[in-house]
Amino acid sequence: MNIPIRFLLLFCVLICKSCLLSAVNGHDLNIVILGDSNTSIGGDDCTNPKGWSKWFADKISPKTCKSYARSGATWTNTVRTRYDIVENTQVLSDNNVIFNQMNRLITACDNQQQPSPDLILIAAGTNDAWFNSKRPGIFSKTVEQAFGTPNTFNAPQKVSSVVSLAGSVKLICEKLMSRFPDAQIVLLSPMQTTKASYDIINKVGNILEECAHRMSIPIIRQDYITGVYSSRETNSYFLTVDGTHTSERGARRNGYLIANQITSLLCY
Repeated sequence: MNIPIRFLLLFCVLICKSCLLSAVNGHDLNIVILGDSNTSIGGDDCTNPKGWSKWFADKISPKTCKSYARSGATWTNTVRTRYDIVENTQVLSDNNVIFNQMNRLITACDNQQQPSPDLILIAAGTNDAWFNSKRPGIFSKTVEQAFGTPNTFNAPQKVSSVVSLAGSVKLICEKLMSRFPDAQIVLLSPMQTTKASYDIINKVGNILEECAHRMSIPIIRQDYITGVYSSRETNSYFLTVDGTHTSERGARRNGYLIANQITSLLCY
């Protein structure tokens, strides 16, 4: 029996839609989020309405959603950064880095305190831009240089020797890929802020985007699409409370936007 091509196409569309609806309405997903203050204000359990993670979780309705984010965190390591899963300063420090949030996640999974994640979101970069003088190695390597050494995917690396932004992103993402091979990783570039120039935010976002492309990881450019416009926030706060951190209005808008952006990635 010959089935008209239009019916086959319609069938494929319906299957795709069904899968997407499943993904955003109660899909059996365990989600973890790493990041800085704009994520941490949503709380570890992603329930505080001042943080985007609460509205994101409401929209996605995952099985679990846990944040390991900390205020003051950076992607970029320093020569004094070391393994530390205990420190919780909530401000910039050598050990307040995404690398150690990753270590906390891995430890929690190893101890069966955290389900193995299906989706890992990493929303950071604001502090790398804002406090770039406190991260002197941040631009010491280009993305091309950071990815230039062959056969390093699982090679041991001392974190204090990886002090560029590009190198830090590569190190962390490759370790996550190795430990959680079935998880989808998504990067979120920093939003615009009144605390750092558009050019430096854009530079950090571009590095993250190029790293993501090289590792075949999706990225959401928050500096382009969230509606947080630094010039408007300078004149009068619209989606933030201080030019950097979202108001409840901004958090809701951003959380829903991020949920919509990654919906297509959740069709397993």
